[in-house]
Amino acid sequence: MHDLAAHLIGPDLLDPSWVAATGLDADPILLAAVGLIIAVFGGGFLAVSRRRGGGSKDDGADEAGTGGSTSTDLLDRPGGAPEAPPLPEAPETIEIPDTPEAIAPPLPVPEELTLAERFRQRLGRTRNVLGSSVAELFGRGVTEEAWEGLEEALITADVGVTASLEIVEELKRRSREEGATTGEAVLELLKQELRQALATPDRSLARATDDGPTVWLITGVNGTGKTTTIGKLAAVETREGRTVTLAAADTFRAAAAEQLGVWAERTGAQLVRKDEGADPAAVAYEAYDAALSHGSELLIVDTAGRLHNKRQLMDELGKVKRVLEKQAGPLEETLLVLDATTGQNGIAQAQAFLEAVEVTGIALTKLDGSSKGGIVVAVQREIGLPVKLVGLGEEIDDLAPFDPALFVDGLFAGITDED
Repeated sequence: MHDLAAHLIGPDLLDPSWVAATGLDADPILLAAVGLIIAVFGGGFLAVSRRRGGGSKDDGADEAGTGGSTSTDLLDRPGGAPEAPPLPEAPETIEIPDTPEAIAPPLPVPEELTLAERFRQRLGRTRNVLGSSVAELFGRGVTEEAWEGLEEALITADVGVTASLEIVEELKRRSREEGATTGEAVLELLKQELRQALATPDRSLARATDDGPTVWLITGVNGTGKTTTIGKLAAVETREGRTVTLAAADTFRAAAAEQLGVWAERTGAQLVRKDEGADPAAVAYEAYDAALSHGSELLIVDTAGRLHNKRQLMDELGKVKRVLEKQAGPLEETLLVLDATTGQNGIAQAQAFLEAVEVTGIALTKLDGSSKGGIVVAVQREIGLPVKLVGLGEEIDDLAPFDPALFVDGLFAGITDED
């Protein structure tokens, strides 16, 4: 039986030590049966058993990639295992042609707008109320009905009742004297009158003439965009190479200092702040010292959003200004931030602030989102304060110096043939 098993398996695979280890030598009949099975089904079974079973001392080295070898010569024997069926052919690779038309084009780079283009694009709401309605009124002729319609349009745009009546009366006089008998001629006279109403010798932001930092005190009611205006101012100034310190003297609104801190990080400005509820005048005092020691060229002071009908709060605003003036002398600017969407309410706010501090100019925000852009004229004529800055959108460059000629042209862009 042992000889039969050796004949069936092959003498080169009948390892005596393996046979002894498995106990097959004790039963010749079983040994012969194993040999018959191996002969029928091939030596792969035995080879796999020996690789996995640990029957050779070189198995560990083989797993590590060195030493030993796995016996596979039975697979190559003519009498060994049948050949494995051929593997199926790999499916044909389908080439997908490029389809550029299916690829979304890159987003266009926004154009840099000139100041004139910004006024034209962002004054659409007021233009719809004033410019378009006036063109329609005088398109039917220079009539008394048209003059009345012009008064109404000016008042609706928040130019103010008094200013609107004065402008219309002056237009009537000039149209008679100059023979303005067409709608185009009257519109041209109206544009001239509005430019004249906004005339002022200087709208630039004042700067210090000594060695200390320029100080701009910014005030206004909460919600007007005061802190955002300060942040945009800081961005413009640092981009022009100036060093800036921001003073978070609005200590009554928890989010004010955090919001100003974000702008300080974005612009690289120095921020001076204290705990919520601290004395605003103390913050302003320390901010000036910090700006002086830091060598800042500009100190911008944010103040609490005062309710213009609260006497105590307005008095506190005056205290902040007095403390700064003891250190720096007269402040270069005290800017009042007004929201253009509030219309005539902004006039009441401005008058109350004038009683608390000497305001030098107006920053008029949200002009792009208002149909009441005539408030620019009302502020100028009724309280004599120049509008120095206007907000024309969300971008930093949309905080722009106010230009009366560009403002008036923007109100009537596309209305007359010459535009």
